[in-house]
Amino acid sequence: MKKIDHTGSRFDDFLEEKGLLAEAEAVAIKRVLAWQVSEAMKARKLTKDAMAKKMKTSRSQLDRLLDPEAASVTLSTMTRAAAAVGKKLNFKLVNA
Repeated sequence: MKKIDHTGSRFDDFLEEKGLLAEAEAVAIKRVLAWQVSEAMKARKLTKDAMAKKMKTSRSQLDRLLDPEAASVTLSTMTRAAAAVGKKLNFKLVNA
């Protein structure tokens, strides 16, 4: 049986070649943040209505934040969500 050589072949390289890497990373980060907020809400026994009230926003805005497919959420909204569950966001730039 012939061994297939995948040296140097990474999915990130493929996405970058197609111009999709930045978007894929943004979607992945948003999904993780949405999951973390959802888990923190469960831990604090916060309903969506109570969470929206703490964030001073609408329930539909919170639904967009918690939707892993909705990639466009502002940093301001994410910061308010984190604060509402007793957390804070931590961003940093790293070398590519």
